[in-house]
Amino acid sequence: MKKMFLLNFSFMGAGYSMSSISASRSGSPDHPPDQAKTGLGDLPESCISYILAYLDPPEICKLAQVNRVFRSASSADFVWQSKLPSNYKCLLEKSLALDEHNSNRTPKKDLYSRLCRPNLFDNGTKEIWLDKSCGSHPQVCVSISSKALRITGIDDRRYWSNIPTEESRFNRVAYLKQIWWLEALGELEFEFPPGSYSLYFRLQLGKTCSGRFGRRVCSTDLVHGWDNKPVRFHLSTSDGQRGLSEYYLHERCSWVHYHVGDFVSHSPKPMKIKFSMIQIDCTHTKGGLCLDSVLICPTKLREKLMKCSL
Repeated sequence: MKKMFLLNFSFMGAGYSMSSISASRSGSPDHPPDQAKTGLGDLPESCISYILAYLDPPEICKLAQVNRVFRSASSADFVWQSKLPSNYKCLLEKSLALDEHNSNRTPKKDLYSRLCRPNLFDNGTKEIWLDKSCGSHPQVCVSISSKALRITGIDDRRYWSNIPTEESRFNRVAYLKQIWWLEALGELEFEFPPGSYSLYFRLQLGKTCSGRFGRRVCSTDLVHGWDNKPVRFHLSTSDGQRGLSEYYLHERCSWVHYHVGDFVSHSPKPMKIKFSMIQIDCTHTKGGLCLDSVLICPTKLREKLMKCSL
């Protein structure tokens, strides 16, 4: 209710025309300066900053266009401090190599903007960013490239190959030609802000490439063996949380996020997460699979994620 009141107040104020603000300062023939009504431009900057601190980032940026005072108020550090996740200093050090001294000297608005962009770390095999759709407190998302996973047989070109593609955040995916023993393992030690998170494997049956005139072409010639037995996905955390799921892979030529499980971060302390994707059945081979990455994001983004799958 408090935020709604502040938002209504702010946008009612934003409805004032610039001419009325000008009139409030210079007066008019009918209203001398000493009798002019108070306009939006007469609000104290500190008062405006206080209002903006309760709004979401897109709303703050919209109100910053009202006038010079609002623009200045929207840059106040305490306005953006509340929009940064509790572990933002850890994120800055990990992805942008900014130590505490440098991060304290940088305006909080700039830090927020930089963290909302994709930021690579661990030799470009992992990426972190803030998802702005989570409201006034953006949540941390992490993507882990197939390059960071331990994949059985990955160095044997009879089974796997790394192919370039613009459909991956990392511009490369691991492509499985054919194998009996499918096993991809990974782990991550990370400081997640308190909240609920979900883990997904991003996979596609079929190999995509660019055809004539830049058209997307998908080859499914090597896709086989995924109907015989489900793929098992697993996750575990250092504080004892576990998740397990199984899927038969059917969807061809589309990237799908296969949900492995959820976990909860109770405090902004480093947590170790282990995850895997396994399909072991030596009675038949399977192939034609693209393994892109592992995604960890706030659980509330699940519906949005499903819509965004290619």
